[in-house]
Amino acid sequence: MGFPLDNIQTVKKDQNVGRDKTSFLQREITLFGNAFSNKKKEDFYTELSVLLRAGITLKDGLELIENAIKKKPQKEKIQAISKSIVSGASLSEAINQHKEFTEYEYYSLKIGEETGTLAQVSEQLGAFYARKNEQRRNLISALTYPIIILTTAILVVAFMLSYVVPMFQDIFEQQKVELPAITKFIITCSELVKSYGWLIVVLILGWFLSKAFLNKKRWYQKIKNNITLRLPFIGEFVKTVYLSQFTQAVSLLTASKVPVINSIQLVKQMINFYPLQDALEHVEQSILKGRSLSDSLKQHQFFDDKMVALVKVAEETNQNEFIFQRLNEQYNSQVQQRSKLLSTIMEPIIIMIVGVLVGVILIAMYLPMFKLSSVLG
Repeated sequence: MGFPLDNIQTVKKDQNVGRDKTSFLQREITLFGNAFSNKKKEDFYTELSVLLRAGITLKDGLELIENAIKKKPQKEKIQAISKSIVSGASLSEAINQHKEFTEYEYYSLKIGEETGTLAQVSEQLGAFYARKNEQRRNLISALTYPIIILTTAILVVAFMLSYVVPMFQDIFEQQKVELPAITKFIITCSELVKSYGWLIVVLILGWFLSKAFLNKKRWYQKIKNNITLRLPFIGEFVKTVYLSQFTQAVSLLTASKVPVINSIQLVKQMINFYPLQDALEHVEQSILKGRSLSDSLKQHQFFDDKMVALVKVAEETNQNEFIFQRLNEQYNSQVQQRSKLLSTIMEPIIIMIVGVLVGVILIAMYLPMFKLSSVLG
């Protein structure tokens, strides 16, 4: 991305053209009109850092960004921020008035304004959201195909239980064949699906429709995140994703000379994942009691031994920023590797499960048929 600075009108046109050519696969789909999603924040901070480094004032830079945006909610948000700055507020104070922005962003920008490094801080925030969005795409990419296969399998099994099994059941009742235990079990499952299938569908639809509301509830986040961590393969992958985000955030804050305790407090508010937030809450309390960061991390199982060992080295050598950068690179590499491995492993496992379920249903239906043919013969 670049801004030719000799002609502002050209900049506006070029930016609009660039937006139109954005690949559909690179766009972030959001529900319920989120005016500033993580993808939009990535673009906002990256573009702002480029403009500030080019010597454009903050007010003019926001105006250029605003003119490049087509969607009304985002444009209005930038306009509100610009008006606050014209009224005398700083950028950090302006974004702090909007709930879409976190305290992590507020304090990072405030530090940048106080130290004259607003362009660098904006670039770091853009990099943070870029990495976060990349990890989200990796997660979606790793789970999309297995979820499609699993959904197809559920529909196939539901169809067989709803329509195929009842056909065999009518034949068995007419011929008064004694049914094996496995056949009786499958017929019972079929009757349950026919009787309560609509209720299951309603519950699933209700869950999807109320998901946006439930995600705001602390108890729902706690249950959902804890279940996710316990899932085979997926749990470890998701944990690595959030450890990568944690180390990147701490690295950026350490580079801005933010004290450790304040970094923990800000990251806890920034990353919306209950197990990590709960772990950081305990770490914060432990540091306030006088323990070191490495000892505090060691007390919680969410943080692995590698992180604890390297953080201890960082404390002894006063190389916190460098160590957290290295940790972030390692975790990010693990995320990329595990996303490919996850997709590779889950695909044959789900196919095998589908084969077993369909095979069990067919065997359960054909066993009485073999018995019936032997009796008639």
